[in-house]
Amino acid sequence: MWHLTGNELVQLVSDFVWPFLRIGALFMVAPVLGSASLPVRARVLLALLVTALLQPVLPPAPQVPPLSGEGILLALHQLLAGLAMGFILQLIFAAFVVGGQSIAMAMGLGFASAVDPQNGVQVPVVSQAFLILVTLVFLALNGHLLLIELLADSFRLLPVGLTGMGPEQWWKLALWGSYLFAGGLLVALPAVTGLLLVNIAFGVAARAAPQLNLFAVGFPVMILAGFVLILLVLPGLGDQFGKMMLDAFALVRQLLVS
Repeated sequence: MWHLTGNELVQLVSDFVWPFLRIGALFMVAPVLGSASLPVRARVLLALLVTALLQPVLPPAPQVPPLSGEGILLALHQLLAGLAMGFILQLIFAAFVVGGQSIAMAMGLGFASAVDPQNGVQVPVVSQAFLILVTLVFLALNGHLLLIELLADSFRLLPVGLTGMGPEQWWKLALWGSYLFAGGLLVALPAVTGLLLVNIAFGVAARAAPQLNLFAVGFPVMILAGFVLILLVLPGLGDQFGKMMLDAFALVRQLLVS
């Protein structure tokens, strides 16, 4: 008969619980996997499966009783590490939502909105189209496998322990928030610039022919020009998304260096 001592039981629990907290926190906020359309129960089961697969190759966790003060502090560090990684990756997808909103407002489709199934909020249809596109690119580039590889590397760079990310790492994470607007600007800049030129052309036309009804003519032309410009910039979105994801993965590895 198999008998377990108290220390052996604590070690077994520690080897599984602490990695599960970090992986589960990441899966709750990560893009695609953290989508609101994916049930919480499915995300928890997926986190359990990934933890069971990674646990044999992870470094041993410290023997800390889960219900002690040190155990609560250790659990908090693991949750924050997982949330930080998911937040960094989520901002990449949010940048395309911001870029789509800028394009929609410029072409006159800001009022046309739909429910974003990933975040459960109302976004313009252009943003929704961009979000679906980058989600498909993420899966086509095996981004979900890279995410699991990043998780395995995170336990090597920042092992489970009572020390987490320092103030310098948290400051870098705060600065990463500006990438939301910088990335959105890079996504929207070509199309918004083209729409600005169309607006300038209408201004010249209104100056030359004041009797021209710009509201009747300009609105459909702006929408048509917006769709044409979106088709022209679509081929470059995949490369832009890949570069932004590489920057996000590099930042995660920098933050996890203890």
